[in-house]
This record gives sequence, structure tokens and C-alpha cells, in this order.
Amino acid sequence: ISFMSTMSQKRGAASQSFSTQILLPAARHVRELPPICLGVRQKHRISINTLPPEMKAPFPSDPIIPLRTKTTKEFQEDVERATASGDWTTVHDFYLTTFDSFLELNAAFKREANTPFDTIEDSGINIKFVNAVYDALLYTPADIQKSVLKGIINSLLREWKGENGPFPRSVLQNPQYNSVTTYVIYAHLLRQIASLTEADHHFLVHWFIKLSQRRFRQLVERLLHFISTRLLPARPEELPPMTKCSWWIPSATKVLALLNASNSIAAPPIIPFADLYNLTLDHIDIMEDYQTWQSHGSSRFSFCQFPFILSIVTKKNIIQRDSEQQMISMARQSLVDKVSRRQRVDMSLLFLNINVRRQQLLSDSLNELTRKRADLKKKLKVTFVGEAGLDMGGLTKEWFLLLIRQIFHTDYGMFTYFKNSHCHWFSSWKCDNYSEFRLVGVLMGLAVYNSITLDIRFPPCCYKKLLTPPVVPCDQNAPVGMATLTLDDLRQVMPDLAHGLEELLRYEGNVEEDFCATFQVFQEELGVVKSYNLRPGGDKIAVTNQNRREYVQLYVDFLLNKSIYKQFAAFYYGFHSVCASNALMLLRPEEVEILVCGNPELDISALQKVTQYEGYSKNDPTVRCFWDVVLGFPPELQKRLLHFSTGSDRVPVGGMADLNFKIAKIEVPSDWLPVSHTCFNQLCLPPYKSKKELKLKLTIAISNAEGFGLE
Repeated sequence: ISFMSTMSQKRGAASQSFSTQILLPAARHVRELPPICLGVRQKHRISINTLPPEMKAPFPSDPIIPLRTKTTKEFQEDVERATASGDWTTVHDFYLTTFDSFLELNAAFKREANTPFDTIEDSGINIKFVNAVYDALLYTPADIQKSVLKGIINSLLREWKGENGPFPRSVLQNPQYNSVTTYVIYAHLLRQIASLTEADHHFLVHWFIKLSQRRFRQLVERLLHFISTRLLPARPEELPPMTKCSWWIPSATKVLALLNASNSIAAPPIIPFADLYNLTLDHIDIMEDYQTWQSHGSSRFSFCQFPFILSIVTKKNIIQRDSEQQMISMARQSLVDKVSRRQRVDMSLLFLNINVRRQQLLSDSLNELTRKRADLKKKLKVTFVGEAGLDMGGLTKEWFLLLIRQIFHTDYGMFTYFKNSHCHWFSSWKCDNYSEFRLVGVLMGLAVYNSITLDIRFPPCCYKKLLTPPVVPCDQNAPVGMATLTLDDLRQVMPDLAHGLEELLRYEGNVEEDFCATFQVFQEELGVVKSYNLRPGGDKIAVTNQNRREYVQLYVDFLLNKSIYKQFAAFYYGFHSVCASNALMLLRPEEVEILVCGNPELDISALQKVTQYEGYSKNDPTVRCFWDVVLGFPPELQKRLLHFSTGSDRVPVGGMADLNFKIAKIEVPSDWLPVSHTCFNQLCLPPYKSKKELKLKLTIAISNAEGFGLE
């Protein structure tokens, strides 16, 4: 407490409310950071040198950075001798001197005395030495550990701002911050780092990339644990009251944003983006935070300012709650309009009612969605004309499955299926009406809006384009879906073509003479080969060793953006006509894909725990044999089983529990194969006499099922 009060006195009243400005651009824009030139850190000093002589006196001269020459090997030998003899004097002196100030800390860990600090390529720090010092710290006597913490406290109290070198990144790696007892010190350190200049943050972002995956993960996990503990402390008495440390969480989140930025610009990412999720936030009412973000933007702290920290489950909850509010608002408006006109109120006004004939499924669906465009944000209910039954969810799912099956059939021609990449892509044929592409976008939007998982196989770049921009621009002439895509994106759609372009880039001979290519691309459209120039006069511009990178980039842009612009624009507007919400700005492209298609990671044992039974019990011999067989299946067959039973081989965002999977008993001869009702996620299993027979019949059924396995 005394430490906190001293810090408060030194900082003054102005620092009591912590700034909540976003310190970095959103993760996907990190690459757009302005380049940091070598002299950027010297701008302040240069401006001082331009002052008149009489004004230079108040500025103290730069302190001389002490020279430290101890090596990693020497330090480790000191520790080994101290461990063997019990005499820790030498080691204690080293820690006492090194952590006496941030200036000493930089001096001790600097690789060379004259190494510059102001380059993004190299921090000038001896990382191996830093790791050795911190790895040994927790195994030293308590008085050494206390002296380290005391040195950090004194350095923070002096409010050292980094004029003589970068803020010591290495101080973040101290493993002592894993303990709740050090959280007060850790919090002040995080505030110091969070309040550094944007230029310093730029350096830190690039330096964090140099860390090993294990060290990087340790920093991330320590920050996530700090935030979780402050939010929901196991022992509240161990921490200061929240009213006195409301700045803790904003500080930690902003430092975590620096690590997220590092992870985003690393190729490949250092850790999976999901490892930056804070799962504690799944258990709080995030809608208050969302409303704060909606109302105040960046002027007040909210987790929604930093969406990388929100799990896909939390984001789904936000989208669902936001969707429900929009549904209620639309339904209320319809009722008010009816009442104001003194018309009879029909409860069907509360829903988006789709009435279709099976024989004209596609045309009826297109007409219904076009005619009822104003009702897209209402709760969806589907009726098949001439069929009895109420839509309790099963008919809606069946409608989606049948429509998707028809639309994506290769004979229909809207999409091309690439066997090598196992995905669909937009056909580039030109037509006068792209309304059916808009229908596909509406279907995807309705699926997200109504929490339906679709069996769609678009490549990841499709979802990048769908979020470019995440909110529909006010200017109808503004381009949409024109994402910045690379050869890696093309590889996910057309791997063979991408490989050929890579060979062109690597070719060591004369490209112009050996390839005889021009800035032109040829495409077959409805049996006719057409040519397109990649740039004005492209048919007369040869591809050379000097311009081949430009050629490849223009080629990728043409195939994934320009050649399908009208098709994708219709698809984009269809999706956003349903899902238009600021909540989309919280999502990464990978997360949109999971919301639409479900999670590809399959855990059959988790499915076993939540499965319901009809006619069977979980201890029935047939059920036990079934799970013995399924758990022994290879992953490919397990996915086929899920696809056979539910219409998709992916898991909903909420996990297996959201599938509502059921195994039902059917009294039929034992030579029958299992059947399924995909619209109800139900597997109908005959009571086979042996495990061998069950395995054979089940394997035949799931291996030869067509489409969605509908009866």
C-alpha cells in the first residue's frame, strides 16, 4: 500500500485516470505501421540541439551507461559454485547491481557496449544471458529475490522513461510476476510500458518476435492470468480494492496488445491466435462491455477495443445477443405499425416466414428472401408447402442443407470445386443478374444470425474478403471484398497454379526468353477462352526477371478479386444485409469461418459425454459397442460419422453440447444399415448382435452416404 501511495504522490493527480487510447492499430493493420528509421528515437534530442544556448542549461547531460562484461557462462558457473558451497555472495552482488536501476539492467544485458538500441531488427540485448539470469532467479535464496523486486520498485519510483536506451523489455520476463504477491509491482511495470510512445511500442513489437515460442507464450500466459485474477480473484483480500486499481486491467490488456501485434506480423505466427483468448471473459456479462464500446469508442476502456482477447464463444454470444435485440426491435416495429393502422395483429409478423415447394426450392427461396428483405432480421421459420408440421428447428436446418446442396452442385455452375484444395470458389462467368450469389450471402448471414452450422467449403481468403470492410460502406460506389491477398491465399484455392507461380519467382534462368509470358491471363468461360490484360497494354509487356513479382501479384489479384468482383459483391451485400452489426468488427476471418461452418477440431469422447438416447441407455450393450467402435475409428471415419448424422463434419462454436446429438433405437432386421435424420442430429441404430456386425454396417453406411444423408 505504501508503495502504491508513493507512486501516486510522485505521479500527481493527472495520472490517476489511466489513458484508454488504443496504443496500436487493430491486429490486422499492424503491417501498416509507419517505418521506423534509425534516428527516430533521436528526434527529441535533435530538437533540443536546435534551441538557443541559454535554453539548454536545464537539460541534464546523458548519463554514461556502465560497462558490464560478465558472460552467460561465467554467470552459470557462479550459480553452480554457490549451489554447491552455499555461499551466494557473488550471485547476490550480481543481482543487486544489475537490478539497481533500469540503466544498470540495460548495461548488464547489452550484447555489445556500442550496439544501438534503435533498430527493429535487433534489440541489442543478449537474450541467452537474460534467459539464464531469470531461469536461475527462482532457485536463489529469498534475500536475492527480494533485492531484485526492491531494485525494480526503486527504478519505477524514479520514473525512468528510457531516454538512454529502450525501456528494458527483459524486465517483463521476470518469473516472479507469476505470484499474486508481486502483482502491485507488476501492475506499475505494465502501466509504465503501456504509456511508452508509439515509436517505443513499435520497437517492442518487433523485438518480441525474436523471443522463442516458449518465452513468448510465458509472457502471454502471465498477462492473461494477471487479468483473470484481477477480474475474479480467488482471494480478494490479497489484492487492493478494485476502486484503487481500476487501471490494472487496461494496462495489462494494452501490453498484451503489443504481443498480439508481434504475433500477427510474425510469419508464421509465433502461437495460434486462440492462445491469446482470455477464457475468463466467457463467464462475465460481456454485453455491458460491448455497449460501452458502442457508446464511447476508445475514450473509455473496453475489452471490445482489443477483440483478440475475446474467445470465439464470447464473440458468438455478443453476436447472438445483438441479433436477438435486432430481432425484437424488428418484431416490435411490425406490431406497432399494425396497431397504428388499426389492423389485425398476426403473430406471424414476429418471424421471417419462408414458404417453399420442394420441387422449386431454389427459385421459391430466392423469391421469398427477395420479397421479404425487410424481415431478414426476424427469427427464421420455414414451411414446406403441402407438408404438415411446425418448424421447431428441424425444418429450418433441412431447408439450409437442401439449398446448399443444390447451389453448390457443380452442374449448377455458380461455384467451381477444386479437388486438390477441397474447396469451392466463385465461377468467373459473366451474367446480367447476380441475385443468386446474393442469395448465398443471405443464407450464410441467416445461418450465423440463427446459429445454424452450414456444410460450406470456402477457402480462408473468402472470409478475409467478407470482412473487407467489416461494415458496409455508406458510399455504394465504394469497392467491397477487394482484400489484399497473396500467393499463400491462392495456394489455398488453386495449389497447382500457386506452385507454378512460385517456380516462376524462383527461376534462375532468363524468364523473358524461357517463359515467353506477357501481363495477360486466359480464362475459360462457358467453353470460350477469353484473355484479360493484367495492366494496360499487358499483352505487349513481357514478364521478365525484374517485373515477375509484380506479374504474380497482379495475377493473384485478378483471380481472387477482379475476375469475380460482381459475383462476390452480390455475395458480400447479401451476407451483410442480415449480419450488419458492429460486432463483425470484433471477428477475425478465421472466426467468421468457424461461426458459419463450425470448428474442424473433433473430439469424439466429448460427443460421447453429451449424447442423448432414445430406446437405449448409455449402458446398453449396443451403445457400448458403438462407442468402442467409433472411438477406435481413424479421424477421417469419425468425421464421416458426424457428417452422416448431422449434415456437417464440423462442431458448433459452443462445442459438442450444442449439437444435441441423439442415438435412437429402431426395431428393424439386423441386416439393415444405420440411418440418420440430419435435421435433428439423430442417428438411428438397429440393435446389432455383435460389435463386429455393428462396425461393418456402420462403416458401410457412413462411407457410402451421399450429400447430407437425408432420408
